[in-house]
Amino acid sequence: MRSNEKQSNRKAAFTIVELLTVMSIIVILIGLLVPALNKVKQYAYDVKQQAQFHSIDAAIELFNSEFDGYPPSDALDPDGVPYCGAMKLCEAMMGRDLMSFHPDSIFKSNGLGGLGTNLYPLPSSTTEYTNSLSARKGPYLPLENANAYQLMDLYEEVGPFLGENFVLCDVFRRVTHRTSGKKVGMPILYYKANTAKIQHDVDNPDNPQNIYDYRDNHSLVMLGKPWDSPTDGGTPHRLAIEPGTPPGYRFYMNTTNDKVLATVRAAVRPYRADTYILISAGNDGEYGTPDDICNFDWRYRELPQN
Repeated sequence: MRSNEKQSNRKAAFTIVELLTVMSIIVILIGLLVPALNKVKQYAYDVKQQAQFHSIDAAIELFNSEFDGYPPSDALDPDGVPYCGAMKLCEAMMGRDLMSFHPDSIFKSNGLGGLGTNLYPLPSSTTEYTNSLSARKGPYLPLENANAYQLMDLYEEVGPFLGENFVLCDVFRRVTHRTSGKKVGMPILYYKANTAKIQHDVDNPDNPQNIYDYRDNHSLVMLGKPWDSPTDGGTPHRLAIEPGTPPGYRFYMNTTNDKVLATVRAAVRPYRADTYILISAGNDGEYGTPDDICNFDWRYRELPQN
């Protein structure tokens, strides 16, 4: 009887080989499943980014309706101080202090008006602050969803800019500030179309007749990747510099409208030639790569082979 019980128990147990086989199958299945889950997660973030762009689109149109024009995106402010398109977009949508936009703003880096008036005083200046708030418009984006951060929250070295100036950031919260440890997205690049111009010259990015000017955000893009600063030997964003091409070449390649080019060979036009362009660096945090997300359907182009 005992021998039969032992034999029965031995038959009910798994052998080491069987356990290893099952474990191997589980590992293989997990290996197959993880990439699929990563793709789903990536797609979800892409959809979320497009939703953010739709919100910004609606906000910009509200601004346009209020002020009869889109926010400027020039690289410099009226005094010649660096204040790029991404920063001007944030001021227009949220105000320089995120409390709403002052209609007397001429988009100066220091927040002063044309007569040197402080349009965005500190709350401690009670009367000035109250008067300023009563004159303002917006904000055109909800503060909770604006994803607005000061430049010094992203970069240790802010280059020619004032670190306290705000930018709207994308939804890919992966950028780690190496000192503070903050994780935020990359700035959303904003370019306004100059409808008085007629060109989209890929071979000559500095053509003064180009509808879009890559220089609107070039100094910001040149700051590089916050987690891998160019001053430490890292590589700059591909949208800023790509070996063998002039600065701005990648920007004009990626914003060339395929539909126009395909139907009228003599014409080269950008997407959204009469409005503006928004660019997110995408999941990899680098501008000028295939996973960039824009407020139009674009196609990444490889450099021509010599």
